[in-house]
Amino acid sequence: MEKSPEMPQDILRRIFATLEIPDLVRAGSVCTSWHAAYTSLCNTGNCRLQQTPCLLYTSESTDAREAGLYSLAEKKAYTLTLPDPPICSRYIIGSSYGWIITADERSELHLLNPITGEQIALPSVTTIEQVKPVFDNKGVVCKYEYWWYTGEDVISDTPSVYPLSELRDVLFCKAFLSSDPSTGGYFVVLIHNPRCQLSFARAGNDKWTWLPPHSFYEDCLFKEGLLYACTKIGEIHTFNLGALSVTQKVFLDEVKDLYFERIYIVKGSCGELLQIWRSDAVLRVDDEDESDSDLELELDRDKHVCNTSTVTVHKVEPASKKIVEISSLGQNVLFLGHNQSLCLHAEEYPQLKANHVYFTDDDYMYTTGFKNNRRDIGVFDLENNSSEEITTPQLWCNWPTPVWLIPNPRRMNLASHN
Repeated sequence: MEKSPEMPQDILRRIFATLEIPDLVRAGSVCTSWHAAYTSLCNTGNCRLQQTPCLLYTSESTDAREAGLYSLAEKKAYTLTLPDPPICSRYIIGSSYGWIITADERSELHLLNPITGEQIALPSVTTIEQVKPVFDNKGVVCKYEYWWYTGEDVISDTPSVYPLSELRDVLFCKAFLSSDPSTGGYFVVLIHNPRCQLSFARAGNDKWTWLPPHSFYEDCLFKEGLLYACTKIGEIHTFNLGALSVTQKVFLDEVKDLYFERIYIVKGSCGELLQIWRSDAVLRVDDEDESDSDLELELDRDKHVCNTSTVTVHKVEPASKKIVEISSLGQNVLFLGHNQSLCLHAEEYPQLKANHVYFTDDDYMYTTGFKNNRRDIGVFDLENNSSEEITTPQLWCNWPTPVWLIPNPRRMNLASHN
């Protein structure tokens, strides 16, 4: 019997480039020819980069080095085996371009692509402005000094001293990437304590660069070569990190007085800048008699649960330097949490619900202070102000906090990192 002619590699690559990650991996396993097209696609980076977001999490039912990946497109969970250190021992403080930013048990930071397993060590935590190493009598770092000052204020003249694994509890808030590390040059930006300041590192740097004097930052994004950083009162500052001397400008003055809501900034589907306000309601699980005292409630820490109660969307008007509340996202969809805040168009992602917000827990005080409590994860309907579960029963551990991930099968071009 004659062998069927093989489909040309360029046509296979074009077809594969339209596939979601699970289907792409399956296609690459069919035969030698298809695997060659799959490998070429991942190595050249021409695969579909805007994959439907998935939820990355750990589970008690898996190995310490395994992570779960829940596909919103397929409504199905997958298991990934990741490199050391074990993912269950790390804190996840960011997710951008298919990479997560994690803090290990020495409070050191790593970039990790969960799809390819590739990993990049970031500059040592001891090069952050407010952190100093403490050495033992053998010259080995055994603890960290954490200094309480910002560019505007000295909170305390006396540093706190933390064991290696505990500094990450107080230091890291959120982290961001300017671009896909697989392609070479990129910036990593940290929001860190005290008082939610900014530091950054360029690919290949061996230390973090502090960005004083402001503090109380809440979210960041990169747009047209600039870093946009939003504070808890709605101010937006821009930074040109690529300049010989970093420049900073005020893009938007403060728009609120209180720190009640969490604030996100996101680039809309038409390029406009959106500012999102998210409020929580603090509830109790398994409420007991209403006569229970506040003290008993405070002591019963596992009964504290934060639930997203309100999400409001504002459009930033650069000309007037104001924000305007909008009642609907139309066909757009938001993803909020420890991920890079995202706005996607539902027509391009038919499995997603238009005018909805997909959210994970990223309240720093709640997630680090109540690690064993149920995480606030769900889908918020902006039309009727109600939430629903992503999936039931819950698949994930409450710690480390699950995070949205856009799967990225692109493999690093090592030459571009040298």
